[in-house]
Amino acid sequence: MRNLLLLLLLLTASYQAAAQARAPLTARQDKVSLQFALAPDGRPSYAVFYGPKPVILPSRLGLAFADGKGFDGPLVLLGSEVTEVDDTWQPVWGEVRSIRNHYQQLTVHLRQPAATGRRLDLVFRVFADGVGFRYEVPAQPSLAYFTVQDEHTEFNLPANHKAFWIPGDYDSNEYTYSTTRLSEVNSAGIEAIQLKSAPRRVQTPLMLRSDDGLYVNLHEAALVNYPALMLNVDPKTFGLSSQLVPDASGTGAKAYLQAPEHTPWRTIVVADNAPAVLASKLILNLNEPPKLTDTGWIQPQKFVGVWWEMHVNKASWNYADTTNLKLADTNWNALKSNGHHGANTANVKRYIDFAAAHGLQSVLVEGWNVGWEDWANNWKEEVFDFVTPYPDFAVAELQQYAQGKGVQLMMHHETSSSVTNYERRQPAAYRFMQEHHYAAVKTGYVGRIIPRGEHHDGQWMVNHYVRTARLTADHRLMVDMHESVRPTGLHRTYPNWLANEAARGNEFNAWSSGNPPEHETILPFTRLMGGPMDYTPGIFQIKLDDWNPARNKGRQVHTTLAKQLALYVTMYSPLQMAADLPEAYEQHLDAFRFIEDVAVDWDDTRILAAEPGDYITTVRKAKGKDEWYLGAITDENARAQSVKLDFLTPGRQYEATIYADGKGASWDQNPMAYQIRRQQVDHKTVLKLLLAPGGGAAVSFKPAGK
Repeated sequence: MRNLLLLLLLLTASYQAAAQARAPLTARQDKVSLQFALAPDGRPSYAVFYGPKPVILPSRLGLAFADGKGFDGPLVLLGSEVTEVDDTWQPVWGEVRSIRNHYQQLTVHLRQPAATGRRLDLVFRVFADGVGFRYEVPAQPSLAYFTVQDEHTEFNLPANHKAFWIPGDYDSNEYTYSTTRLSEVNSAGIEAIQLKSAPRRVQTPLMLRSDDGLYVNLHEAALVNYPALMLNVDPKTFGLSSQLVPDASGTGAKAYLQAPEHTPWRTIVVADNAPAVLASKLILNLNEPPKLTDTGWIQPQKFVGVWWEMHVNKASWNYADTTNLKLADTNWNALKSNGHHGANTANVKRYIDFAAAHGLQSVLVEGWNVGWEDWANNWKEEVFDFVTPYPDFAVAELQQYAQGKGVQLMMHHETSSSVTNYERRQPAAYRFMQEHHYAAVKTGYVGRIIPRGEHHDGQWMVNHYVRTARLTADHRLMVDMHESVRPTGLHRTYPNWLANEAARGNEFNAWSSGNPPEHETILPFTRLMGGPMDYTPGIFQIKLDDWNPARNKGRQVHTTLAKQLALYVTMYSPLQMAADLPEAYEQHLDAFRFIEDVAVDWDDTRILAAEPGDYITTVRKAKGKDEWYLGAITDENARAQSVKLDFLTPGRQYEATIYADGKGASWDQNPMAYQIRRQQVDHKTVLKLLLAPGGGAAVSFKPAGK
């Protein structure tokens, strides 16, 4: 009798689970809805809708383990629950003063078919502007250590959407964007920067636009202890499937984990207009609150630096023109200077003087430390020690000089991707920074990774970036990482992590085919969805021949000067560089006034108009002030913009200072033509802006009479 009762209970439980599987589980927030179901073969799937429109058709979910006992086979439903959260939080710095975090959460509990099978939770959070979901492996007796071999996450799209994409290179994000239909995605003809991507593999964030008026962005949030997500494109079905960056073992392993553990969130931002995508805070909301209890020392800022002059071949990073040097065995003081080393004491003082005169907080100095003579692409491990200056760089003298001017120096740590070397030396390097009053460091990861065979976007390096954010925070240092994995909102958790490069920045205009005029109209919809970018705007000497005619012939920045000003608003970052040389700015101090004035921390942000690949107009309110700053940019096409100023305080007069393209301006033929005009405005004014091909406009709004 007891056995019969037990059998009946098991049959009842099996029937209930089957019944649950047949009826989709749902969660909803405004127009966005999610459905979860188990297929007849026991495989989990999900679908997303925006009102009646399908965003994601039923798509597979699953994790495959190296031992063959993963969650990629049949699963049974143990139960589920739906909860709702609605709260508000204040970022340490950001685009807005406060952020609402409102979602409905569906948690689905699954198990492998055997009664003692391993358990998996799928957690979905549905916001008014999209969905985030992740896999959670709870603590359980039958599962401790496990290796993820593959992740079977799919995004099956309902149509052949227009896509803005770059190749799924495991080691570089520094590509120009292609704009094609999904069926046309193919990177076979694109020159690889690091390692060649599979032809139909793309990176996230991936921006999509449907013919029926939906804008969809696919990315991830809170990337910790896991490789970055790439997407394989099926050109016939328009399905996207996950591709994780592998490790160096050669076995195809992707992540080594220990329960309890969870993956990053997979994110789907959806809206029926482009500005709403840029305004989304879904990715930030899916990240953890700050792990720092004291954040008062974190200061958003503007800076200049010994940097662009190397890119335009006016100076060098290396002190000598000798190669094949060994870090520990070289008498650096005995080397003969090449005569054009940029990071010399007198030159750095010139930048300090300029920063002090124009209210800029910091000066970045690249090439200050020994090792640049043969630093790149040699898989050399002992490259830099991060504490030994070249003979012509006086550390203590420059510290005192900068301090006397009210300016801070910003450290530079290029690692040459010898990450093992950097990790051994980080504690000493950060103590050195503290001793000499450096408050921020810019790290770099140019070249092939050591440990050899690891990738920039694999689990090992992802963990390094997070460790670096933690370690710099422990030393009360801010950090800006270049050549890193693209960000996923972790600046909420580690607010000292001010910015990343992780995309094709302004520097490419100096030594390559450059960035096309549409580039900056795409980046906010792609790379910047995950976090701020150190794009290094503010180039005034657009034609680069003047710096070095022999080596820069025909090279130029592919924007107008006015557009370079507008980028300080449209390309959000709490760390903004005035990237050009002081002598370039001194010829146009009237235009430089906008860089002096524009804020880097904000109380409010409004996306007034936007279309990926075409144009963006953004306005932001400075933190703690009744001052607004507007940036408008366009692609290669000239545009007229009519901007309603209803964001201004009613009943108050403002002086608008408008920095616009000049008569006959264009990015290619006449890029440095600009005009500055002033007019009185209020919240009823409609401002007319004319943007030249590849051009833009920047506007400051300050209360009249102040």
